[in-house]
Amino acid sequence: MQLFDKETQGPQPHIELVIDANSSMSIIPSQTHSISIMIKGLTLPILTRFHAGYFRISLSLCSQALLWKTLGEPSDDAHAFRRILRMLPSTAFVLLWSLALFTLVSLSLLYILRCLLHFDMVKNEFFHHVGVNYLFAPWISWLLLLQSAPFFTPKTMYYLVLWWLFVAPIIVLDVKIYGQWFIKGKRFLSTVANPTSQLSVIGNLVGAWAAARMGWRESAICLFSLGMAHYLVLFVTLYQRLSENEGLPAMLRPVFFLFFAAPSMASLAWDSITGSFDNSSKMLFFLSLFLFLSLSPMVQLKLAVVFNKKSLDSDHLDYKYSSWTCAFGLVQVTSMVFRPALFKKSMRKFNVVWWAYSFPLTVLALASTEYAQEVKSGVAHGLMLVLSTLSVVVSLFLMVFTALNTNCLLPSDDPMLSPGGSSPVP
Repeated sequence: MQLFDKETQGPQPHIELVIDANSSMSIIPSQTHSISIMIKGLTLPILTRFHAGYFRISLSLCSQALLWKTLGEPSDDAHAFRRILRMLPSTAFVLLWSLALFTLVSLSLLYILRCLLHFDMVKNEFFHHVGVNYLFAPWISWLLLLQSAPFFTPKTMYYLVLWWLFVAPIIVLDVKIYGQWFIKGKRFLSTVANPTSQLSVIGNLVGAWAAARMGWRESAICLFSLGMAHYLVLFVTLYQRLSENEGLPAMLRPVFFLFFAAPSMASLAWDSITGSFDNSSKMLFFLSLFLFLSLSPMVQLKLAVVFNKKSLDSDHLDYKYSSWTCAFGLVQVTSMVFRPALFKKSMRKFNVVWWAYSFPLTVLALASTEYAQEVKSGVAHGLMLVLSTLSVVVSLFLMVFTALNTNCLLPSDDPMLSPGGSSPVP
């Protein structure tokens, strides 16, 4: 019996061990494979339709947080408008800054996943004449968020380290893209220039603005000169091409607002470098105002009607009367911002490109606050109030529309994802 028991018990452990080993070898790879398929299935629709153009949202929110911080800071200006704006609750600014931080971190993580899982799409985006310029947008957003941070001042070591971390990619992109403008025939500036090309200039100017706040004047001047030199060339090139530019789809026409974002940012950067809003900053600010007013031909017509009607009623206009006329003209202008003739096609259906309206308006409002603080006149403060209010209203409008149209955030017909987008502008 003992011998029989040994014979029957001997093979059983051996058989069980073999079965366990084989089952573990076969089950584990199938589980990991199914999990990887599940992850790719969940992220594929998002990552394949996501691109750097979505950082328009972070640009708007981060610049808006900086505007609220600027309006809430104490100043020597005792004008009534400044005292009213200083009454804004600090909690609202902290909430807005936190929302901007959360949005920027979320977008950055999504784009990192896109780089890891779909690097070929990122590579195609780099060769897209519009998409390549939005590679500057994440770093511009981080620099704006850094300047609006309520936790540390520009003189701290954290600020310095983060400034280098965010400026270094901008310099790398400058070397690559500006080099292509010079030496690559298919990527010459005259063939790929479009309004979004100004984001490369804005990146340098934001870096100069942040460096000047740290006290790094030489670094600020270096970045400022690099940005302004290419801005002058780009500005002339775009002026020569706008009437015949067919490479920019109608859906992307809100990016035309970047025309007045670049000189507005330049005025802020030069203000930080020199320590005062001097004549150079004022000239850049007035240029941005002119570009803002000249975006729509209908604006010029309405202003002409307003001024001609007032001049027929009275032969001599005093200062007070002319100021009210200017204010009424500004109201007419702001009513045209939302749907001028140039932007009708892009406004028919909600798209994330609508966020391109907010960032330039906020930068213009920031420049107007510095101008009002320097000039200290009622007209300057009225202009600051109008532009700041317009910027906040547009941002709130976009937040509400984005929340109500989440199903339109990832359209399949996005022009920045079109197969022909990687070719240069004809």
